[in-house]
Amino acid sequence: MNWLFFAVIAQFIAGSAVIFDKLIYKNFFRNALGYTFWLGILGLLSILLIPFGASIGAPINYIAVSLLAGVLFIGAMYFFYLAIFGGETSSEAVFIAALAPVCTFLASWLIAGYTLDTLRTITFLLLVLGGLILFFSQAGGVKIKTLGFAVASAVFFGLSYTLTKISFNQLGFLTGFMWIKLGGAAAVIAFLLIPKWKSQIFAREGQMRFQRPFVYFLNRIYAGAGSIILYYAASLGPIQLVDATEPIKYIFVFIGGWLLLKEVFKGWALAGKIIAFVFIALGIIILGSAEYYANNLPDPSRQINWGVTFSQKYATAIGLNWKDVFDSMMTDLKPKNIRIVAYWDLIEPNPGDRNFSDLDYQIDAAQKDGAKIILAVGLKVPRWPECHIPEWASSLNQEYKDDALLSYMNSVIERYKNNPSIEYFQIENEPFLTFGECPTIPVDELNKEVALSHSIAPNVPVLTTDGGEFGFWYNAAKSGDVFGSTMYRRVHSDTWGYFDYHLPPEYFRIKEAVTKFLTGKSNEKYMVIELGAEPWTIKYPTYTPLSEQLQHFDMSFFEDTINYAKLSGFNDYYLWGVEWWYWMKTTQNHPEFWDYAAQVLGADSK
Repeated sequence: MNWLFFAVIAQFIAGSAVIFDKLIYKNFFRNALGYTFWLGILGLLSILLIPFGASIGAPINYIAVSLLAGVLFIGAMYFFYLAIFGGETSSEAVFIAALAPVCTFLASWLIAGYTLDTLRTITFLLLVLGGLILFFSQAGGVKIKTLGFAVASAVFFGLSYTLTKISFNQLGFLTGFMWIKLGGAAAVIAFLLIPKWKSQIFAREGQMRFQRPFVYFLNRIYAGAGSIILYYAASLGPIQLVDATEPIKYIFVFIGGWLLLKEVFKGWALAGKIIAFVFIALGIIILGSAEYYANNLPDPSRQINWGVTFSQKYATAIGLNWKDVFDSMMTDLKPKNIRIVAYWDLIEPNPGDRNFSDLDYQIDAAQKDGAKIILAVGLKVPRWPECHIPEWASSLNQEYKDDALLSYMNSVIERYKNNPSIEYFQIENEPFLTFGECPTIPVDELNKEVALSHSIAPNVPVLTTDGGEFGFWYNAAKSGDVFGSTMYRRVHSDTWGYFDYHLPPEYFRIKEAVTKFLTGKSNEKYMVIELGAEPWTIKYPTYTPLSEQLQHFDMSFFEDTINYAKLSGFNDYYLWGVEWWYWMKTTQNHPEFWDYAAQVLGADSK
């Protein structure tokens, strides 16, 4: 379990403790000095940690840092109480919760040099933005007279949390926590040296009134446990992000207020809380996925299964004899994993007249060499123009077209369902991605096709796919048994021309973790079904200057793509471009791509 888990638990405890306090209080305790004093004096109990490993004999400089962190925390709490008691309690508190993480971010950078990587910075901004939206959804806002107190509280929190993290890094959690709390206790004891403050702390009129005192003190113990857990989270994780989880507490406060206190939110107050919840939830999901990935880095020595996609139609389109390409692929590259495409317009050029000879040739040859096969079938399958519909079917109305497609798919799946080399039936290709001369496929239509495959071949899992960079994944992953993503690093757009996706390889595994969380299918297998290993040309390579092709995809980029894929952490990759490698070798005197692919596919593990 990592720091994020403990931070969320701590914020839940803090938020629910606020709700319990609202149920208990008759009046708020409006004495800021008194509240701060009794909060700080409880820090003396931290000496009880000594038998459990907290050390008194720590280096004096680190003790000083810890004590100062405790003093600053007391200052932050004092200004916090001045702010909330002098204004609208909830508005001031949420404002400080939104501003304090920014102060922590700046203080930790300026004082200790702590920084966040790009992904963590994005999640930090999402959490802070969620906190700000929560604040602006409050009715009261911050009063001018308390603005200075609120800002001072946020600044003190930022300084205190930064020194707290330094303390934990140097002394460990127990020793650091003890000295921080003793520093806070020393600060409030110093309050008693000022007679005016002493009398205010113990003033009878400053006492709060509450019902059920035993329940109240139990709630104080409960809230204290949450505070300790949050400190523990700070000892484990980046302090900027631990502090940025503070708005989560107020989400729990609002939910609890709605469920238990029957509080009613309307208009912008309700809309703002919903929007804030979305930002905060998104930040937590992304952050949780990133932390999960960081704690489950791919083993560089793991077994990797490399495969290849073969397209009969594309080989023919670029002027090659497709059988020569296929046979050479099996002989030279020796792939053990092949994706083969069942093209509707090739198999059924006339209604009901189905010819499987070409597809049989490919599957039989692959089976003879012991290769495992993914058979792609449907309306939308690999290679331009994506939809490969017979001319006779394109003129049918939608109902008859759908029936004809299902009849065709039935015949393909029925023919090969008992072939032991068929590992998966891929139903459609990137059905929800807008690309090619082809409409997207509705979710219910995809599910109908998946159900058809399951009914005919219940023992053959269904693979569904989606675009890697911009595909949402959810619907495709939800529909199938196995999920396949594309992975292209350099593409072409009619708007932007050629450009690179500057995405870290971790992006794909984080996206996988998020999708598994959303679909609830934690054990579903994910793979890269198309790893771009050829230039993304506007026209076929036979009509594109060779210099332009090599400008956008040369050997160094090929090698870098393979290394990038390894770092993304999947176990199965299907290379895209075997027809181009063969074309380069046989017609352009560039065999290096073919030879390198043979090295990658033949190794099947490195």
